[in-house]
Amino acid sequence: MHRSFTARFVLVLIAGIVAAIMLGPIAAVAVSAAGWRFPFPRIFDRTVMATLLIAMLFSARDLNLISLLRRGFSHPPAPSIARAIRGFVVAIIAIAILFGLALSLGGGGVGDHEAAAALIPKYFLSAIVIAFIEEAFFRAFLLGGMRGDFGERIALIASAAIYAVAHLVRSPARFYVTGYEPAAGLVTLAHSIDQFTDPAIAIPTLIGLFLLGIVLGEAYILTGSVYFSIGLHCGFVLGAKMWPKIILNRAAIPWWIAGGGAIPLIGGAAAWVIAIAILAMLRPIADAPRAAI
Repeated sequence: MHRSFTARFVLVLIAGIVAAIMLGPIAAVAVSAAGWRFPFPRIFDRTVMATLLIAMLFSARDLNLISLLRRGFSHPPAPSIARAIRGFVVAIIAIAILFGLALSLGGGGVGDHEAAAALIPKYFLSAIVIAFIEEAFFRAFLLGGMRGDFGERIALIASAAIYAVAHLVRSPARFYVTGYEPAAGLVTLAHSIDQFTDPAIAIPTLIGLFLLGIVLGEAYILTGSVYFSIGLHCGFVLGAKMWPKIILNRAAIPWWIAGGGAIPLIGGAAAWVIAIAILAMLRPIADAPRAAI
């Protein structure tokens, strides 16, 4: 009996989470024994990532993992780098508009902007890593795989929704585990949906992330590779990290610019409008004909 990519992925996801629930408390004991001190939810998050990766590697053939990633990254180096740079420039222009609106309305506040600017190289490297990993997973793997099950449009919407929800499924609680507590993983997993119980946090963030996921997914579909979406993603991550460092007086500016939720940069209506505008103009700014992936 044929089993769809999505069904296989759900099984792998469940296996990874179950393994993390069992291994997370053991990892916490090892971390404590090594003399490090990290909140257990952080340890659990990393354990989930590791167990999910291992489960995906074990199921690589069933998930068509290598083929999907190869499709996403198999383009000549020079044009791919140029496309990534183009995506980054587009994102920076969009972010500059948001920063300009916020600063012009008094959102700058009083702070050490030189110290904030000095963080850009560090944040830039982090943004590259985040963009590379997330585009490989959410676009090349997840969108590429779901496309075979549901078709292009439904797969785009579904993968964008998963992308949005995944960024809020994490425990906001901060507690430490020094001994072996077998239920700690289950407790953390239960707290992982806490942010969804607060509409002021969940709704603006989900809307912004969903629209961003649509933009990134459409960029992947149009170009047939992840490079333009990596550039876009890198720019947006850099902007999200710099937003709270520069926009210190969010209370002084309208909500539709200040944003709300866990990621304020994309939590306001101004950011949503810009995302929709980028989506409408994506084909010409990506310089990409329709391509099969």
